[in-house]
Amino acid sequence: MPELLAEYWYLVLAAFVLGLVIAWWIFSANRKTRVEIEDKPDATGGAKRNQALIDAPAAVAKDAPSSSPGPLSATANSDAVAAAPAAADAEAGAAVPAREAIREMAAAPTAQAGSEGDDLRRIKGVGPKLVTLLAEQGVTSFAQIAAWSDADIDRIDATLGRFEGRIRRDDWVAQAQLLAADDLAGYEARFGKL
Repeated sequence: MPELLAEYWYLVLAAFVLGLVIAWWIFSANRKTRVEIEDKPDATGGAKRNQALIDAPAAVAKDAPSSSPGPLSATANSDAVAAAPAAADAEAGAAVPAREAIREMAAAPTAQAGSEGDDLRRIKGVGPKLVTLLAEQGVTSFAQIAAWSDADIDRIDATLGRFEGRIRRDDWVAQAQLLAADDLAGYEARFGKL
C-alpha cells in the first residue's frame, strides 16, 4: 500500500488542492450578498438628509408651555400615576388598562400627593412614588425626616424596595432640616436650586 501512494502522490496532492478550491468557492466566492463601498460624497458634502422630516411642522406648538405637554401626557405623568399603590408596578402604575386609567384620572381632580403635610418632593431624590411609600410609613413632614436617627433611617430604608439606600446617598435628613427651618439660602448653597 505505501508503494501505491508513493507512485500516485501527485494524484493525492491534486485532490487536496481541488478540495481547497471547492471549499474556497463554497465559503467565499459563492456569496449572494456583496457590499460595495461607494466613495462618492454627497452634493452637500455631508450625510444625506430626509428633507420631508426637516420641513415637517413641529410636533408641539412653539407657544405651548414646556411644563404642559398636552392633556393625555400630563395625565399620564400626574402624581396619581406615579404614586400608584405599593401592590402596583412602580413603572406602569395601577394594574388597570391604560385608557381606562387615563379616563379616570382626567375625570377626577388631582390632589397633591403630600397635601396633608409638607411637599416632600422638594427633597432632592424624592419623587411621587417615594412620597407615597413614606406616607404609608406615616412620614409626611420635613420635621419628621429632620428628626430621624440612624435606627429610623435603617427602618424606613428597608421599606423603600428598589429605592433603598437613597436616604443616606441624597442626605435627606440634612435637606429636611434646612427645609423645615425655611433656610432656602442654606439649602441652595449646599444642595443647589430647588
